[in-house]
Amino acid sequence: MDKIPLHTISVLVANKPGVLVRIALVFARRGYNIDSLVVSPTVNPKFSRMTITAKGDVTTLEMIIKNVNKLVDVIHCEEHPADTVEKELALLKTKTSAAVKTFVAKNARKFRVRIDDASQGYYIIEQTGTTAELNEFETLLKKFGIVEMIRTGKILITRGRQET
Repeated sequence: MDKIPLHTISVLVANKPGVLVRIALVFARRGYNIDSLVVSPTVNPKFSRMTITAKGDVTTLEMIIKNVNKLVDVIHCEEHPADTVEKELALLKTKTSAAVKTFVAKNARKFRVRIDDASQGYYIIEQTGTTAELNEFETLLKKFGIVEMIRTGKILITRGRQET
């Protein structure tokens, strides 16, 4: 079975109402489902950065990027280069147990995890890392029972002098 490639798209936009909806519609019209979407402020409050991850074929993605670049209030849109620092944040809730506490302690350094809250019979575990690291930790933690999970989606920044 062929694996559908995951693409990361970076969009710099004017910080105005309606921009997000117009961009999402371009994806929807082409049949591309957005897997994650993070909108965040930039150093200049007039602009926001959108980081979008989506699975699909490259040809359709190229058309989407061209169409998004034509939208009013889009400064630039591009698939992200490989030379970036990327992170994601996850909050996972499990029932309190000595086994979970030991598991988190043993894996704290490798997976950048810690218990943020231990109250009312539940742990809230915080993790930061790459999407692959979060996926791997989630898989391992499932054996203890994940009650709830929330993830931010990928954020990234280009290394060196080049702007994101």
